[in-house]
This record gives sequence, C-alpha cells and structure tokens, in this order.
Amino acid sequence: MTGSALGQSVKVRLGTATPGGGFPVYGDAFIAAIKAHDPALEIEAINTKGSTENVPMLEAGTLDIALVQGEVVYEVMAGIGRSPANLKILTAMYPTAGLFVVRADSPYRRIADLKGQKIAWGAAGSGLVILGRYVVDGLGLDAAKDFQPVYLERAGDGPAMVLDGRVAALWGGGAGWPGFKTVMSSKEGGRFVAPDANEIGTILARHKFLKPIAQPAGAFPGQAEAIASVGSWSFVMARPGLDEAVVLRLARALHQAEAASSAQLAETTARNTLTSVLDINLLHSGVRAYYKQAGLTP
Repeated sequence: MTGSALGQSVKVRLGTATPGGGFPVYGDAFIAAIKAHDPALEIEAINTKGSTENVPMLEAGTLDIALVQGEVVYEVMAGIGRSPANLKILTAMYPTAGLFVVRADSPYRRIADLKGQKIAWGAAGSGLVILGRYVVDGLGLDAAKDFQPVYLERAGDGPAMVLDGRVAALWGGGAGWPGFKTVMSSKEGGRFVAPDANEIGTILARHKFLKPIAQPAGAFPGQAEAIASVGSWSFVMARPGLDEAVVLRLARALHQAEAASSAQLAETTARNTLTSVLDINLLHSGVRAYYKQAGLTP
C-alpha cells in the first residue's frame, strides 16, 4: 500500500470469484462506487475460485478484501472444520435466497422431484455450493449422494447445461445472479424450484444460522411473484492487519455511494450491515470508527 490518509493513493486487492457468477459482477459495481467517491483508492479485482479460496487468501495476505458467501463466513468464524478465522467484516453485500432454476418445460417442480438428477451446484469453490448442501441436508438429503452433482470450472458454464439438457437444474442465488438471468431470458425460458413453506420450516429448524429470505418479484425476467426460500447475507471481508485508515475510507465511500446506488449495490448499506452482523465487534475497527464518526452508532 502506498498511503492511507484521505487523498493519498492506495491499492487494494479485491477477491471475487470465477467469471460468469454473481461475485465478479458485484465486484465491478463495488469498485465503481468506491472510485466515484474516493478516486485515489485503486481497487484491483482478482478472479478466484470463490468464497472458499478467498478466505485462505485473506488469511495469507494475498488479498486485502474479498467477497464471501454467508455460509462460508459462518463456518470460518465459528471454526467449523478449522480454526476460527481472524477476519473482519467491511460491509454486508446482499441477502441470497437459494433456488434451483430449470427449463420452463421441465417436469421438475419440487426439490424432491430433482432427487437422482444431475444438478449443477456451481463452481467448486463457491459458497453457493455450501448453501446448497445445507438446504438439502435440512430436508434429509445429501447433495453428493441423493443427486448427481456437477461442479463447474466456471460459474458461467451452468446456464447452457440447463438449457441443452446436460443437467436437470442449476443451483444459485443472489441479486441479479447471472446464471438465473441467462436461463430466464433464454428462448427456452426458465422456472424456479424452491422449498415450500413446510420445507423452509424444516430447514431453519435444523440449521438455525440460515434465515428466511425471499427473492423479490421481478428480480429476473418472467418472475412475476416473490419466491420464498432460505439463505443468508454475504459480506465483504478484510484481511488481518488491513490499515484502519484505509478501511475507514472504504466505509466512507460506500456510505456516500448509497444515495446513487446501482442495482447490484442496492442492499449494500450501513443499515443492513449493522442489522445483519450479529456482533458489532465482527466489523473492522475502521468501519466502526467511520460509523461512529458519521453518527450511525453511539
């Protein structure tokens, strides 16, 4: 880094995910918002394998900030299958309602109908894959054994596999998620498959860290009604030791960008960050300092 005070040039490395997924699209919007309000903050977007690679890269210091799916945040901060991570939150990104998309002419209408079928769960390193595992586990199913799992080299490969019949469904979620947009806007058309009300209750009872989240009506072409499901908030995480002054600048720029937010960043607000983080101490000290300075917290 070449400086930290406001106006000084600073380079920040942002980890996203594989091309064709939601994280790179969000990353572009994130960078544009920061640049509009603090041009001296130069953010380099780096394509990675996704959330599960972003965390160790943050810990190693090869990324400064990174996009991380909510289920991965939960596991690494709680120390599930590993030691708890020494990472902090910069901002909430958006809530992700996990859903399957199938072709419009597909016979599959319930999650149970997809049992035994080929499912494109996403890129192997994506946090969406982990969300999918939790969702079907909540219904007493195993993503690897009760379905024929297909893991993608690139998230963008999934829609074509649905449309040409190589897989029965594509799992995904998130604001403006490109995979859903591609299928729903194709000439074949698409349809979403989600847990019903009873299944949502069953999933939430088993995995209490998940939340009821709906995909708003009109989120994708041909989607006339809101679709209830489960999921969590994704976050922008910061590496250990990232300069507090740099993070304060990032938090300030994001807050200033809220008034003219893009569709991708519509949910990226200070209010949503404060309500979605269970413990304010999980926020980076630079974020806490800015929120206090701006009168957002006592």
